[in-house]
Amino acid sequence: MLNTLIKIKSNLVKTMEDIVGKNNVLSDYDELYTYSTDSTNITNPKELAEVVVFVENVQQVSKIMKYAYKKNKPVIARAAGTNLCGACLPKKSGIIIDFAKMNRIIEISKDNLICKVEPGVVIEDLQKAVEKFDLFYPPDPSNLKVSMIGGSIGLSSGGPHTFKYGSTKDYVIDLEVVLADGTVMHTGSSCSKDVTGYNMTQLFVGSEGTLGIVTQATIRLIPKPEAKRVMLAYFDDLEDTSKTANEIISNLITPSVIDLMDINTLKTVESFYPCGLQTDKMATLLIEIDGFKSNLDEQYEKIIEICKNNNSSYIQTASTKEEEERIWIARRSSFGATAKLAPNVMTEDVVVPRENIVALVKGIWEICNKYELKTCIMGHIGDGNIHPNIALDLRNPIEANNFKQAKSELFNLALSLKGRLSGEHGIGCEKSPFMNKALDPNNFEYMKRIKQVFDPKNILNPGKIF
Repeated sequence: MLNTLIKIKSNLVKTMEDIVGKNNVLSDYDELYTYSTDSTNITNPKELAEVVVFVENVQQVSKIMKYAYKKNKPVIARAAGTNLCGACLPKKSGIIIDFAKMNRIIEISKDNLICKVEPGVVIEDLQKAVEKFDLFYPPDPSNLKVSMIGGSIGLSSGGPHTFKYGSTKDYVIDLEVVLADGTVMHTGSSCSKDVTGYNMTQLFVGSEGTLGIVTQATIRLIPKPEAKRVMLAYFDDLEDTSKTANEIISNLITPSVIDLMDINTLKTVESFYPCGLQTDKMATLLIEIDGFKSNLDEQYEKIIEICKNNNSSYIQTASTKEEEERIWIARRSSFGATAKLAPNVMTEDVVVPRENIVALVKGIWEICNKYELKTCIMGHIGDGNIHPNIALDLRNPIEANNFKQAKSELFNLALSLKGRLSGEHGIGCEKSPFMNKALDPNNFEYMKRIKQVFDPKNILNPGKIF
């Protein structure tokens, strides 16, 4: 039996080498173990992939999928592996396709306000490239320096600028997709408006590689804002932060960013990455406004007035590029700083209507205190999307079990507040047990039917979402 399995694996490796070349195939145990996890901090060495394949073009992906379809081999598409929901974990042994080498920005068109990219393009690199044309790609997950557009499309990731500009799903207008049987399909067009039939593009955005594998994307761009201004408004009461955010929006001001950091986040970030944060405040709002220089002053003055009227005890405004960057370093350092508190950090992602933000944050504090878990809460208060960063040692069975219980209560809390399981991180295998609670039963059933249509053999990223 063992000899048969070795022979089967040897045939698989040889087939992959014939398709992509020997230098683009990994099959040693140590190499496969590296790919048995992602940023979720969960590793299952019992379910290693059989082979990891680096692809360089759509033809190679198509050939791999034709082989996998014939042999009933599971296939996982992997970009940077920075997701936080277990979307890249091999739940069944099979083939991992790594897109690191498909990293070309194929075209940037200022006339059409679009760009065409391969899935391995790093998001920050894409943003910098289009900025040279005075264009702007707003989605900016916190790990944008390493995360790739393919993974971002698979999870429909967002970031701080989602409140004003929307998430990945609002910018993808066409995809080149390889289906389970190796068929190559385009889902949309390069037109700024297109209602020619069903919106197949949006079906694949956020599907986590369970319906097809993206090999190229056409992305909508917008003109780069002329100017921006960044500030931190501190509060001694959590309720005041929520009232301030709501009042800013009700006054017809749309900040490009309106994010929350709680007292634990402020203390932790300042301890490990000193940025001049006020660590004696209950929470702070990071507010960024952008647009034409001529109207920024009016927006800024109105926001300052609203913050003061809602008991902001200290307001810090960036007056230089360096100060602005320091504020953003503080915001983006929350995960890294929390990682200094314990060997592991588990970052969750729930979303509720903005009116229920305070109840959500207070509920998270109560849950984590109940299970003696250290948590630093931050998130996008403008769109109700909150991220608890929970520091723990997963090697400690008590802490691991406490986290499991706390996570269940967190998801149930969000659902009880008319919320959802994810605003931008996705479902993966971490949240799939809660899907039947979160969705209308008919909705859930038709999702499974769609999966069956596109992937009748269940070889595309099995064990995720459902």
